[in-house]
Parts: sequence; structure tokens; C-alpha cells
Amino acid sequence: MTNFKTSGSYYPWIIVGLLWVVAFLNYFDRILITSMRDPIIGEFHLNDAQFGLLTSAFLWSYGILSPLGGFFADKYGRKAVIVFSVSVWSAVTLWTGFVSSFNEMLAARVVMGISEACYIPAALALIIDYHRGRTRSLATGLHMSGLYAGLALGGLGGYIAELWGWRHGFRVFGLFGILYAVVLLFLLKNSKPVQEDGDQPDILVVEKPLNLFHSFKMLFSESSFRIVLLYFCALGMVNWLLYGWLPTFLKEHFSLSLGQAGIAATGYVQIGSFIGVVCGGLLADRWSRSNPKARLYVIIIGFTLGAPFLFLMSSTSVFAIGIMAMIIYGLARGFNDANLMPILCQIVDNRYIATGYGFLNFLSTIVGGIMVLIGGILKDAHIDLSVIYQVSAVLMLLATWSLFAVKIKRTA
Repeated sequence: MTNFKTSGSYYPWIIVGLLWVVAFLNYFDRILITSMRDPIIGEFHLNDAQFGLLTSAFLWSYGILSPLGGFFADKYGRKAVIVFSVSVWSAVTLWTGFVSSFNEMLAARVVMGISEACYIPAALALIIDYHRGRTRSLATGLHMSGLYAGLALGGLGGYIAELWGWRHGFRVFGLFGILYAVVLLFLLKNSKPVQEDGDQPDILVVEKPLNLFHSFKMLFSESSFRIVLLYFCALGMVNWLLYGWLPTFLKEHFSLSLGQAGIAATGYVQIGSFIGVVCGGLLADRWSRSNPKARLYVIIIGFTLGAPFLFLMSSTSVFAIGIMAMIIYGLARGFNDANLMPILCQIVDNRYIATGYGFLNFLSTIVGGIMVLIGGILKDAHIDLSVIYQVSAVLMLLATWSLFAVKIKRTA
């Protein structure tokens, strides 16, 4: 195999660029439906519970299949899983543009969740394979910024629906994704995972083929992985409470219109996150040359600053302060997204990193989805969203400080 890790090669960054587009589609395709509520409800005569079920079904299938998607990436190779995932979810996006009933659309959302579950662990693992310590966090963070772009621009679905009808967007972006999967088939190349300090010799990888049970056993034997898992669960709770209820909170708390609240809820946090993945990636890569715990400390610093600003956002009555708080919280989230996968490489065997990230995704998504439901139940019980966000900020801070107990095994 051609060695693309030479210092003069641009291919590791081409990988990031190719996968940035996929990351954008990953979130854009899944979020597109949320901005097309009215025409979809009108055509299929749905109630809000049925429309909400379309997103819930996606989240449940996505979360449950994430560990398996990560395992496939570890066992069968990153490229195959990525191309398969993009092909299937793009075909499902195209299919959604032709569905004729609610049940058919619900089935499409379940299949989309299954196929998208395979992508993120495989993509991050491929980037990690190509990028060693001095570029690892920045490369990971730049890829994650594609998710932010897809989330932020998913609101364009409403304009697409107004101009050409709700089916048009699914058909166009589904077809684009299918064609782009063909591009990936020819341009993506697997790389032999880099040997980290402290990894076992390669001969052991050959003698002991991967299986799912053994992978889980090895992951959960690491106390540091269990700590990171609990931390990521807390982050999932807070993030999904923001995704699910921030527009409503901003509308009620700051007396905004529905449109203003929707734009503010996605825009300011995503701006902060984009800055965070770039700055947090650069800082961690540079600092890690002299301190093996640098990536861990960047996350801790991020949310030690960011969590109090989430508390401030829920407490202030001044919208300008709320905007500043959302940007700084987004900055902390960007610090996390740039460094979580590199940290995983420092605490578990590299043979299991995609499986490990898949399990993090699984538990975070499932628990986060439950918290969205609990948020609605608490709101129906007349508990203000500001109180829910204040408690979330405290939980996030405590979970972040638990990372001090993580033991770094190797440099990355």
C-alpha cells in the first residue's frame, strides 16, 4: 500500500476535506425534515406526536446501531463502512422524496438511522489513522465542523419547501449523496492504523481476530473508558436538551419570534463550536508535544468556562448576554469535539477505537433522547426551562471535572 503519511504528502488533509462534505450531508440530511414540518403534516394529516416520532425513530435506530457500526469499521475497514453508509443513507434520503404514506416515511427514517450510525466512528477512525499527534486534534475538529454546518444549514429546508415543495430537497440531496459515494469509492484509501506508544505489537492483531464481545470486554476493562463514557452521557443529555428545547426557551425567555428563536438557537452555538474546533484543535496539538494530557486538559478548560456560561444564559434577561453565553458554550463544545477521539486513542487499544466511539455515541444518543422527553414532561409540570438548563450546567461541570481521573496510557 502506498504510504500517505510522509511529511510532504497532502493526502491526510484530502481525507479531511472529502469527509467534511460527508459530515455536512450526515447532519443536513437528518435535520432537513425538522424544518419542513408544516407541509409534511399537511400532506399526511399527522399530529405532532406522529411528526415527533419521525425524529425519535431515527435517534433510537441510530443510537442502538452505533456500537455495531463502529465494530464493523474496526473489523472490515474504514473505507468500506464509510462508502456503504453514505450510499445507503443517501438512497434513503432520495426515497423519502417519493414516500406515499406516514408508515413508509417512518420506515425510511429507521433505515436512515441505521445507516448513519456507521459513519461517524469509521470517519473519525480513518482521520486518526492518517493524522498523528501534531495534527490529530485539528484534523478531527475540522471534520466535526462539517456536522455544525449541516446542522446550521438544515433550516434551509423550509425555504426549499416554500419554493419547490418539501420532496424536492430530499430528492436533490439524496441524488448528490449517491454520486458522492462513487467519488469516495475511488478517492478514499484505507491506512494501516498508526502504532501508538504502548500499543501491543502488530503480530498480536493478526493472531487474535476481532469479535464484538471481545471488543466490548477490552473497552470496559479500562476504567478511563468508563469515566469518559459517563462524561459523554452527561454531554449528550445537555446537548440534546439544547437541540430539543433551546428554540422554545429563547422564544419564551427573550420574547423572540419563532423564526428569530430558531435562527438564534442554531446559529450562535454553531459559530462558537466552529471557532472551538479550530482553536481547540490547534491548542491541543501544540500543547500535546510537551504534555501528554494536553488534549484532556483542553476539554476540561473548555467546559470549566463553558458550563457557567450555560448557567448564565438561562439566568439573564438581556439577550445580548445570552448570545455571548451561547457562543462561549459552543466554544467549549468545539474544544470537546476536536479532542474526544484523540483522547480515546490514548486510553484504549487502537484496534477498538471505532467500536469505542460507537458505544459512546450509542449511550449519549439514547440518554439524550430520553432527556428531550423528560424536558417536555418537566415543562408540562410547569418547571421553567431556565431551571432545567441551570441544573444541566451544574451536571456538565461535575462530569467534566471527573475527567481528571482519566489515566493517559500513550501519547497521541
